[in-house]
Amino acid sequence: MSFASRIGIVFAKKWIGGITISDALRESEKLNVVGEKVIINYLGEELTDSAKVRKTVNMYIEILKDMESDGVQGSIAVKPTQLGLNINYRTFFSNYEKIADCADGIGMFVWMDMEDYMTVDSSIKAYISLLKKHKNLGICIQAKLIRSLDDIMLICKNKGVVRLVKGAYRARDHITYSQKSEVDRNYLRCMGYLFKNSAKFMVATHDSRIIDIAKDMEKRYHKKVMFGMLKGIRQKLAQELVSEHEDMHIYMPFGEEWLNYSARRLKELEHSVLIIRSIISG
Repeated sequence: MSFASRIGIVFAKKWIGGITISDALRESEKLNVVGEKVIINYLGEELTDSAKVRKTVNMYIEILKDMESDGVQGSIAVKPTQLGLNINYRTFFSNYEKIADCADGIGMFVWMDMEDYMTVDSSIKAYISLLKKHKNLGICIQAKLIRSLDDIMLICKNKGVVRLVKGAYRARDHITYSQKSEVDRNYLRCMGYLFKNSAKFMVATHDSRIIDIAKDMEKRYHKKVMFGMLKGIRQKLAQELVSEHEDMHIYMPFGEEWLNYSARRLKELEHSVLIIRSIISG
């Protein structure tokens, strides 16, 4: 067996929920058993083919219905460019609304992931627009972007739900923070605002220091928040949070595009270190 194939098998087993919906549901049930909820994402992005977009939308609707019928505790996460944003805004919004309608009808929650900087305005516009009709929606905001606190203020004003992550942008002048210390500082700034101004949000990070600060702020503000991590990374810490009665959510992608997802994660320095550690720890 080639090295690439061995790496692929490791990724598929440890960090990916599998190839099919059945695989993802089976992995979700395993996580539910140990007290962890799931955020299921069907892999694939930057779609420009209408047929592939329709297939993706139908896949999400099928996932939602299967999660509801199987009693899976969790939510789904969609990406704007896999719903047709690269075709046009109208296609994206129509598909996003279709998924939101389905989820609302069966009591499920839908996260919108954040992608490239150029998609942020369209993503937030669509999200806030649908909030007028649906309350079962959340959106990811990346602390690496300089603009993120302003975005969070707008979302909170509209009573939205934020999943706060650090983000994986390459440094770009006037758009992103270039140093880890700057990203961390902005993450804490955004998190502090959410604690003061949001009834519901998620602290999505593997950073122990930030997690400890969040737990202290829970006590200070008498508020429980959600915590989020990637599947297969810092599993021991995730279980520690569960044992402390925290609301733990595991982001679990699945699908045929698992190799591209794995390659992208390896390019991200911080995640690469965590991946290596998780391999060593088993």
